[in-house]
Amino acid sequence: MAAVELEWIPETLYNTAISAVVDNYSRSRRDIRSLPENIQFDVYYKLYQQGRLCQLGGEFCELEVFAKVLRASDKRHLLHHCFQALMDHGVKVASVLANSFSRRCSYIAESDAHVKEKAIQFGFVLGGFLSDAGWYGDAEKVFLSCLQLCTLHSEVLHCFRAVECCVRLLHVRNGNCKYHLGEETFKLAQSYMDKLAKHGHQANKAALYGELCALLFAKSHYDEAYRWCIEAMKEITPGLPVKVVVDVLRQASKACVVKREFRKAEQLIKHAVFLAREHFGHKHPKYSDTLLDYGFYLLNVDNICQSVAIYQTALDIRQSVFGGKNIHVATAHEDLAYSSYVHQYSSGKFDNALFHAERAIDIITHILPEDHLLLASSKRVKALILEEIAIDCHNKETEERLLQEAHDLHLSSLQLAKKAFGEFNVQTAKHYGNLGRLYQSMRKFKEAEEMHIKAIKIKEQLLGHEDYEVALSVGHLASLYNYDMNQYEDAERLYLRSIAIGKKLFGEGYSGLEYDYRGLIKLYNSVGNFEKVFEYHNVLSNWNRLRDRQFAVADALEDVNTTPQQTQEVVQAFLLAQSLGPTRPCLG
Repeated sequence: MAAVELEWIPETLYNTAISAVVDNYSRSRRDIRSLPENIQFDVYYKLYQQGRLCQLGGEFCELEVFAKVLRASDKRHLLHHCFQALMDHGVKVASVLANSFSRRCSYIAESDAHVKEKAIQFGFVLGGFLSDAGWYGDAEKVFLSCLQLCTLHSEVLHCFRAVECCVRLLHVRNGNCKYHLGEETFKLAQSYMDKLAKHGHQANKAALYGELCALLFAKSHYDEAYRWCIEAMKEITPGLPVKVVVDVLRQASKACVVKREFRKAEQLIKHAVFLAREHFGHKHPKYSDTLLDYGFYLLNVDNICQSVAIYQTALDIRQSVFGGKNIHVATAHEDLAYSSYVHQYSSGKFDNALFHAERAIDIITHILPEDHLLLASSKRVKALILEEIAIDCHNKETEERLLQEAHDLHLSSLQLAKKAFGEFNVQTAKHYGNLGRLYQSMRKFKEAEEMHIKAIKIKEQLLGHEDYEVALSVGHLASLYNYDMNQYEDAERLYLRSIAIGKKLFGEGYSGLEYDYRGLIKLYNSVGNFEKVFEYHNVLSNWNRLRDRQFAVADALEDVNTTPQQTQEVVQAFLLAQSLGPTRPCLG
């Protein structure tokens, strides 16, 4: 077939004019600043495209210039490209802008109210951009300056602004793992709510309660997170910004997932995905936020293959928007690494999972201090992957090296978790359980047993005796007793307990049952109970048939209803189901 002749399309007159201005940038720099914001932004974007980052950085580091650029709101995704490129280039534009804004707030402390109001409004836009871009520390500084201005007046308007500021501040502190300060921020917001109530005014609490839910979820206080997500859902009313509605639905869905309320979680997250896609578009960071939480839901209902695909889509969006060494990209890498690890667990093909885990760690360590809590989960995921690679390795020296590296990563993660959450926390328990598995691989069986028992005790006290996390640890201890310590009676009891929990929560086709069934087959072979061996071979065969039939949807995104209920119908259905009591369906 002959090649298709390409038609040459000349540069548009507008683009030619922009290029001409950029070519004469040095002479026309001052004139550029008087252009309308959309045209001014296009000039700056052309500088970015030509790699003239030093000149672009000089412009963006000036607060007045950046304030005007921010007004070109329809080009926000392009602004993220420029901004991230400057940060990667070493231009600390985020901190320069935050410091400049903070100084400006100090200068106008004695000015009249309307001057402060104008500064607060700009601070919300600037801090919001920095927050959306993942520069939480700089966004926090901006919002603290806004809050300081709010406290200089006692008018009702400033109380409303203070509440809004606290919500934004709580969000960035959650993102930066500053949970203690986040709790203080929530209390401060409540105090302003009380002041408003005394004046006969009410502020909508949906966003505030949603952020509190996120904080409690991060700290593994799942019962409290679930309770506050219900309160947040009650605050969803017509006219609320779509972003707030989407974020509340996301947080409520995650709270439902960890409480094993899967039907509620599914309805909430699918509606959040639909709203974000329809309102923001399929290339927007907010859409990627909903996809990460949809992936979390799919992973937890054992639809692992689809969760990997959704996480990959979310990562692709974040890379296209932010690129470079950005914290949002890092968290997407980590989520994809873990889901890929789970997906490939039985195949032993961990190259892709390891790549994403290492990318996450590289980005986080480039941006944040070495003891930042965000590293705990990334290091944990990499350690899990290295352990499996080591187990399948035929070179003894390489195996020992990989296991030692995994051990160092797990210990580092454990210390970070204990520092942030204390001993009595689900995250800490998870790290104990991971160490237990690793010690088993290192043939340190007593240490492994000690770690598993610690993990089980903490999880049982925090989550109850029939939670998924408890079942995981129980199954791991059973494996230790069965394969390495010959404690067959204890192992049998634990396997049966793990199976019972898994079937109750996820149904007969739950993926985790495979390892318990294979463990029982090995156990009964070891003790000579061949009738049971035959029985569990049949059980495993039936399980395989169930897995083949399960999750027939070709594309999880196609399964998001394109003509969903109205938001208020979704909210009312959730609240009605809540009033009728918990529902925990089997997913087999």
